[in-house]
Amino acid sequence: MTAELIYGKELAATIRKELKQEAAALKEQDILPHLTVVLVGDDPASRSYVKGKEKASAEIGISSELIELPSSTTQTELLDLIQRLNLDKAVNGILVQLPLPSHIDEQAVINSINPEKDVDGFHPANVGKMMLGEDTYYPCTPYGIIQMLKSKNVEIAGKTAVIVGRSNIVGKPIGQLLLNEHATVIHTHSRTPDLRSFTKQADILVVAVGREQMIKADDIKDGAIVIDVGVNRNAEGKLTGDVDFEHAKEVASIITPVPGGVGPMTITMLMLNTIKAARRQAAAV
Repeated sequence: MTAELIYGKELAATIRKELKQEAAALKEQDILPHLTVVLVGDDPASRSYVKGKEKASAEIGISSELIELPSSTTQTELLDLIQRLNLDKAVNGILVQLPLPSHIDEQAVINSINPEKDVDGFHPANVGKMMLGEDTYYPCTPYGIIQMLKSKNVEIAGKTAVIVGRSNIVGKPIGQLLLNEHATVIHTHSRTPDLRSFTKQADILVVAVGREQMIKADDIKDGAIVIDVGVNRNAEGKLTGDVDFEHAKEVASIITPVPGGVGPMTITMLMLNTIKAARRQAAAV
């Protein structure tokens, strides 16, 4: 058996076409969705990701602005900027690119963003709404994973979902979103003894730990759905995931490749959240 592949790039393209139509419809109502991205410092990976956001915004018809700040920016200066953006009615979405320089408290920055403009879905108010199953801005990568599963008509309800990884960005929220879809969720992490005993139970296995090919074919239940969120660069400089893809695809029924799997969905879900924010803020006026 060779697994069916989920290419996030293809699904992202379909969703972006729909978002482009929605953005055009909003413009006819004099609503111009606007995203402001704040980049502190000059981390190459962050800069690449920010460029991807700018390109996606232009493609869909979302107005975007990039505010670049030096790595010497103080926490107070950054918080003051966020407060100005919070009060700016022309700004629908605010995204502060992570990671931040070590002298800045990331959680304090996240907490300072108006929850209605938190299109990354990381503010505690939005995390709380997600926990309660309420409509909110969901974290982009986990939300993209749910869309990928649904695109393949995966019946999530009743399935055993095992998450490997417990980050606030992916591991914790994807577990909650799967629970909201009525899966039975098991969270595992670096300190879980006998990890294989858990991963072998998974009907849906989500791996997000940042360790090259950590999960082998022997760790996977026959016919499982495997979502590989990891992005690592091997000794040859090639991008690889957290799953041994070449062998795992002979065991899984559905699997995401790296690159080309989950990654393209993250920015697309950010665009979706930005348009959603514009619509909600216009309705609240």
